[in-house]
Order: sequence, then structure tokens, then C-alpha cells
Amino acid sequence: MRFRRGRTVVHEVTNARPSLTADIGRREKRYFIQMGIRTICLILAVVLEVPWPVRALFVAGAIFLPYIAVVGANQPGTGASSAFDEERPNQTEIPRHRREIGS
Repeated sequence: MRFRRGRTVVHEVTNARPSLTADIGRREKRYFIQMGIRTICLILAVVLEVPWPVRALFVAGAIFLPYIAVVGANQPGTGASSAFDEERPNQTEIPRHRREIGS
């Protein structure tokens, strides 16, 4: 246990990060939802007869959503950080730099 300002750091189960499988599953689900919205934007831009500002908004969504989706999918989960990770760098867990989808 580490001491901070005279206090003992207690690790609780609620502070644990989600498993790597759960984290990747959450990121994949979010990615597919964003890509579905992108597909809808592309279809609406082609099919609907709307004024050009609205069509430009749909086209912008179809162009920029893939970038946003990929960046979001490769961002690691926002679980609670743990002092345990800092103390033991040789854990059997996949390193943080390899937590992106498709690696």
C-alpha cells in the first residue's frame, strides 16, 4: 500500500477498470452507431430535395463522422486509474499502446 499525506490508499472493486473485452465491445458498439449515422447522412444528402445548406450539413456529417468515429474507437476507456498500474509495469495485461481496435 502507498501512503499519501499520511493516509493509506485503499483499492476498491468499484475503482477497477472494465475488462479489455468489455472496453473494446463498448468502443465497437459506439463506432458502429456513429457509422450508421454517417450512412444515414449520406443517404439523406442524395435522396432528399432540400436547400443547399441542409444538404451541406448532411455531406459534412458523411465526411467528418468517420474521422470522429475512428478517433473515438481507438481512445481507451475512461475507467478509474489505479496506483497498482504505476507500481507494477510488468503486468500480464496488454500494454496501453496496443488497446486500439484491430491491433
